[in-house]
Amino acid sequence: MEMRNNRKKRTDRTHIIYRLWVGVESYVGITAKTESTVLKSVHRRIGKHWSRANRENKCWNLYDVMRGLSCISEIEYEIVATVRGKSAGHKFERELIKTESTTLNTSK
Repeated sequence: MEMRNNRKKRTDRTHIIYRLWVGVESYVGITAKTESTVLKSVHRRIGKHWSRANRENKCWNLYDVMRGLSCISEIEYEIVATVRGKSAGHKFERELIKTESTTLNTSK
């Protein structure tokens, strides 16, 4: 019989900091890596933003601007960073929002 090393499974997920542009206006956000790749995770998150903007009555800057678009492909994006751990990721996101001129983040 072979003995296995019973290591504790990691619970600190990878989080992705991303930036969206709608025209010249920008938004910084964070999402957990839930898909097989970082790119797929960000695409899924953008899709959720799009869906919520068109289905919910939220008065958030990003969603207000998204409602004026004809299709999701008008949104440009970039992956800013990947960070291990939720608290580290959220801290990095908040710092970016404070230091950059993100016009679409509702609460600075």
